[in-house]
Amino acid sequence: MEKQKQTSHRWALALFTIGVFMAGLDNGIISTALTTINDSFNVSPSWGAWSITLYTLGIAISVPIIGKLSDRYGRRRLFIVEIALFGVGSLLVALSPTFAFLLTARFIQAIGGGGIFIIGSSYILSTLPKEKQGKALGMLGGMHGLAAVIGPNMGAVILSLTGSWHWMFLINIPIALFLIIFGFKKIEESNPGTAKPLDIKGTLLLALGILGFMYGITQLNSTAFLTSLMQPNVLPFLAGAIIIFIILIVHERRVEQLGGDPILAYSLMRQRKFQTTLLLGLLSGGFLAGIIFIPAFVQQALHVPVEHAGYWLTPLAIASGIGAGLGGMLTDKHGATRTVILSGIMGIIGFALFPLIVEGFFTFLIASILSGIGLGILLGAPLNVLVGESAKEGEQGSALGTLSLIRQIGLTLFPTIYAGFMTGAFTKVEPAIKESTGETIEAVNGNYGDLIESISQFEDPLVQTNMLEAATEIIRSGFSQMFITAMILSILVMLTGIYLYKKQK
Repeated sequence: MEKQKQTSHRWALALFTIGVFMAGLDNGIISTALTTINDSFNVSPSWGAWSITLYTLGIAISVPIIGKLSDRYGRRRLFIVEIALFGVGSLLVALSPTFAFLLTARFIQAIGGGGIFIIGSSYILSTLPKEKQGKALGMLGGMHGLAAVIGPNMGAVILSLTGSWHWMFLINIPIALFLIIFGFKKIEESNPGTAKPLDIKGTLLLALGILGFMYGITQLNSTAFLTSLMQPNVLPFLAGAIIIFIILIVHERRVEQLGGDPILAYSLMRQRKFQTTLLLGLLSGGFLAGIIFIPAFVQQALHVPVEHAGYWLTPLAIASGIGAGLGGMLTDKHGATRTVILSGIMGIIGFALFPLIVEGFFTFLIASILSGIGLGILLGAPLNVLVGESAKEGEQGSALGTLSLIRQIGLTLFPTIYAGFMTGAFTKVEPAIKESTGETIEAVNGNYGDLIESISQFEDPLVQTNMLEAATEIIRSGFSQMFITAMILSILVMLTGIYLYKKQK
């Protein structure tokens, strides 16, 4: 009986892991083909970006709600529903006759993909013994981190092999069918939760609040961050979302006092440990965003051709997976808070090395491995275990969904800040080139490809070299600002971990 139970757990973990990896790859994959997709539908880059923005909004809305539904109705059932939605959404994206149709399909994809990680994590917290949870959560988190790093490179490979962006989504179909079939056969259904009525009003308030807040964040201008906060497409949405969240908290408190089943447990939100874990979730989003910009650093600061960049980034992806597994083992052995502290230390060292020593492959390898391990540790087990320690039985999915939402907010907000550093650096490129060489280039508008093309217009190789050196120095300064910011976030991760460790003693 015990052996049969272990086999069932292994199958469940394998299926959850594949599902997390499939869903995590998608946004990275599409970023590679964004220009191709925009051209095929004849839409502008600003409109085309909505294929990513809507996916982000869909994930943000779905994760806390799916987490709650998995607590109520069973994790196998919700896992299969999520995979089916993701598969249908992928098929609809590939077959999209218009751009509006594609956007709708991307939203369906996001609703399906957003909850897979939450369902898998809550399954682990509710079924595995505490001493084995770390390793299992580390494996799931490792897939999450690996997908974020591997996605853009895999997208480039698929596009070069097939010549069509449609295959980026069609490859999801057989994987989804496999997961659905074996999910029915191999995953045991968890016991349904409370029979109390679903908190419909709270669910709608939560969805509206998330939609308003995330939309406002996605409309921020990276070149004028503070000024853009006051714009009519930002401030009203952020302010409205905050008001809705206040109404939601009051409503959830009342539902809980009356013995109902709130979509977000008010008693959980009041816990200092859970609040601190959510702060770590926000910081981890900024941590991950810093890693996502490393491919651009490889191409623009180190001048590695696009076709070779994947080789440079492979160690980072592997280090992220190793970090997730290591984080799981350390969480089981030494506890979640010590593991969080270690991830912060690794991030501090790794991100500090990029502006200080990285000039070639060997120094890049050291910095990327350290930061990748730090990311893997943080995205894997420790935060999920901290949430599991805070949540009551039957609340794990909802609590994990809230953590994932906060991380998604960080992953949406910090790239805007980082992009501001890059854009600000590009505004200084033209004056720097003129001062260094006496030559004037065409406006590049923050686009590295346009910069290289403008420099290539000059016939003298020496002039080209001097221009590229001047431009690279300025571009590196933008990346340095980003890496320093990511290092500060890592310091905050470490200090927050120390705070939690001291509170436990």
